[in-house]
Order: sequence, then structure tokens, then C-alpha cells
Amino acid sequence: MTDVASAARHVPAPVPVQLVGIRPLLRLALRRDRIMMAVWVAAVAGIVTSGTGSIEKFYGTPEKRADLVQSLTTNGSLRAMYGPAFGDSLGAIVAWRFAGFAAVLAAVMSLIIVIRHTREEEETGRQELISSAMVGRRAPLTAALLAALVANTALALLVTAGLAGPTGSASGALAVGLTVAATGMLFASTAAIVAQLTESARFAKGMTAGVLGAAFVLRAAGDSATNDGSSVLTWLSPLGWAENVRPYAGERWWALLLIGAAVLVQGVVAYTLAGRRDVGMSFLPTRPGPASGSVATAGGLARRLQRGSVLGWSAGFGLAGLVFGGMVEGAADLVGGNEQAAAIFERMGGQTGMSQAFLASMVGMFGMVAALYVVASVLRLHAEETSQRAEPVLANAVGRLRWAADHLAIAFGGAALIMLVAGLGLAAGHGRELVPTLAASLAQLPAIWLLGGLAVLLYGALPRAAVAAWAVAGLALALGWIGPALELPRSVMNLSPFSHLPKLPGTEMEWTPRLLMTLGAVALVGAGLAGLRRRDMLT
Repeated sequence: MTDVASAARHVPAPVPVQLVGIRPLLRLALRRDRIMMAVWVAAVAGIVTSGTGSIEKFYGTPEKRADLVQSLTTNGSLRAMYGPAFGDSLGAIVAWRFAGFAAVLAAVMSLIIVIRHTREEEETGRQELISSAMVGRRAPLTAALLAALVANTALALLVTAGLAGPTGSASGALAVGLTVAATGMLFASTAAIVAQLTESARFAKGMTAGVLGAAFVLRAAGDSATNDGSSVLTWLSPLGWAENVRPYAGERWWALLLIGAAVLVQGVVAYTLAGRRDVGMSFLPTRPGPASGSVATAGGLARRLQRGSVLGWSAGFGLAGLVFGGMVEGAADLVGGNEQAAAIFERMGGQTGMSQAFLASMVGMFGMVAALYVVASVLRLHAEETSQRAEPVLANAVGRLRWAADHLAIAFGGAALIMLVAGLGLAAGHGRELVPTLAASLAQLPAIWLLGGLAVLLYGALPRAAVAAWAVAGLALALGWIGPALELPRSVMNLSPFSHLPKLPGTEMEWTPRLLMTLGAVALVGAGLAGLRRRDMLT
């Protein structure tokens, strides 16, 4: 009798019917995203933990850190970008400079994971196939949230371990790690709700990213008005809650409870919505199109497919331009008398005046980020081909070159548009130098187009290696971002096409490198289209 009772105690509790299949789904999600998660977690953790070295190098004494914090009390544009600093210790400055940025990246990682394993699975029809087996209604959503939890937990552990030693405070390091991870889970639960509302994975990602952007704008507006994080607008933003945890400055652990409560409430809403709809359906169904089609050409279809991306990037660049333009005059206050920090900006901007160097460095950063847009837009061709959506288009009286050219016109023309908008934003935020700033922004286009041309070549001639274009664009961004701080050799910096451009505004325009890059971009595009014309599709 005792053996029977003991055996009964060791029988595993039955899994609720609606959660059956969580384990295999979670293993599948982790296996599919193992590389993506590892890269995101390592990159975000590396940004935060490596920040201790750079902050200690530039602001190694209490006096320098105190001067920095003092300058923030009078510079609303810097607070809008990074938030207020609540202390002048090494850990507090690291948290001020990097924790908010890391929290935003964790949020982006989390929303991608959740949308990928919920709405994207339903949109492609894979979820219907999986649900035909013994899989509960809420198991896919649970597995997606658990996958996001695994990634954010790993991120919290790495950040905590990386900061505890250099900053000398385990509690402060733990507060940073938990804040970043909690913000990630908050937007994971937001994505879980949005996935129930929309039919399109792309729209779901855009909507969740829009919520994240609105949270950033609210936090920035609140922090620009006050220097202690007490603004009502700051507290209306989840990013403001994360900011008010205040690592290394008398941690407010209850702010983490506020984030946790929001995660719980959003999770309940997501589970409730998931139980009230059919697989593949949504609460905001796509509106039916007109009785007669409004897209009559391949070019019209390309514009329809990519217009949202172009508008989104343009809006983001315009807003960022306004913010960074407003920081131009405050750049000198940020650097103060720190010669090392000033030298980095001067190497990035190629000039000695701090305001001009900061403006030129921001123009260069916009150009390098715009290279990511042009690569993504070019590789839309690859996505259309591999998803077999290009096949019905090419089955009509549409040639490959015409089809590709329609998309490439948007890719390269869109890059020009977003750089123009960025220049307008910088000039408006700065309040002066409209024509020089616009000219400097557009002068980045040859380097952007060169990287776009490389993406066309890889797609047309080596489609299986097309994703390598991301690595090249990422390398250019990394060199431009951290190369000046590390004082990398000129031979290494020259690997980026942006290093061959003169730093504008403030220096003389050099037409030779721009002409050579433009010709190179044309040659790469031509070679890529020639490869596309000769090869078989879907190979």
C-alpha cells in the first residue's frame, strides 16, 4: 500500500489540454532561433559590459563624472536621448549611457521572437499543420513567450556577470540586468497581444515597433522637461518605468514589480484573445480589396510592397534627425574638458570644432544605418523568390530584369529619400545650415549604393549567399561606430566605403571617391542583373 501511495505521488501532474505540446514546440523554437538568439544576446550584453571600459577611459575620475552629470541638468536634448543620470559613480554612468539602449534592443529581439513563432507560423500555414496533431490551443503562444523568456534570462545573466566586477556593485549590476530583461519581456507580451489582433506578421511587427517608438517618444519628452525622471510623460512610458529602477543610485526594486505586473496583465489579455479566435484568423482582419485591382503593373506591385518600409524608415530618420540636430550645440557640454572623448568625435567627424565634428559624425552614422535599409530592400527580391510569390508575377508578360529593376528603383531611390529626410531633420533640429547639411546627407549616397550594389550581385549571382550582404553592411556600421574609439589602423578602417568619404559639412567636397563608388555600384548592379538573367530561379 505504501508503494502504491509513493508511486502515485511521483506521477507527473497532467498538463492542461490547451497547453499540450509546449515542450516540443519550445525545443523547436529554440532550435530554429539558436543562432539569432545567441547573436542578439551576445551583442546586447557586449554593448553594456564593454561600456565600463569606455566610460572609465573617458570619465575615469569622480570629478569628470560629476561634471558630466552636472551638464545633464541643463541639457534637455541629451536627457531626451539617454535619460537623466541619477548618480556619478562608474556604474551609474554606465547604466545611464547603455541600459536604456540595451532595453530597447531587448524589446526588439523579444517582439521578433514572439511574432515569429505565433502570427508568422499562422500566416504561412505551418501552425494549422502543427495544430492537427496533439497541440493545445494556447501551446504555441506559451512556447513563444517561453522562448523570449529564455533569451532575456540569458541576457540578464550575462549583463549582471559582466557589470558586477568592474563596477564593484552586485546589486547595481543585477538591477541593470533585470531591467533590460524585464523590458524585453514587457514588449514580448505586447507582441503576443498584437499577434492576436492582426493577420499579417509584418504588420504585427510594425505595430509592436510602433508601440515601442511611442514609449521612447513619451520617455524622451518627459526627460527633456525634468532631470529626475519624475515627469508624468516619463511614467506613462514603460521605458520610463525601466529608467526609474535607478541602478547604482539607490535601486527602486518596486519599479521592476510595476513592469512585472504589466507583463502579467498583458499575458492574460493575450491568452484570453488566443482562446477566442480560430487559427489563422484575427480580431482585425485585413480589409478586402476593391472589386477591380488597382495594381496593374509589376512596378505598382513593387511600390505597394515596399511603400510601408520606405515611409517607416523616412519617419524614423526624420525624428532621429530632429533629436540629434538638437544635440549639436550640447555636444560640447557632453564632452566638457574630456580630451579623449573630444578626440573620438573629431576622428568620427573629421574636424576640430566640436559642433561641426558632432554634426558630421551624425551624418555619417545616418549613412551607415541607411545601408541596412538598402540591403533589406534589395533582398526583398530574394524573399519574393524563395516564398514563390515572384513566380505568378513572372508567369505573365514581365521579364526578370524589369521585375528586379522595379524593386531596385525603390531600394536605391528610397535610400536617397531617407537621407534627404534625415538631413532635413538635422537642419531643423540644429536650426541652421540647411543647404550644407542636406548636401552632406546626400553625399553619403555613393557608399550606400555601393553596398546595395553588392547585395544585388550576391542575390543575382550567388543567391544562397545573399544574406552575406548583411554581414558587409554590419561590418561597415561597426567600423564607423567603434573604430574611432578603438583607434583602429587606417588599413582596417578603409574596409568600409564610408571611410573614403570626406566628412561633411565643414570640409571641401571631393568628387573623385564619390564618382568611383557610384560607378562601382552601377557595375555591381549590372553584374548582379546579368547573373539573375542567366541562372534558374529558386536555386
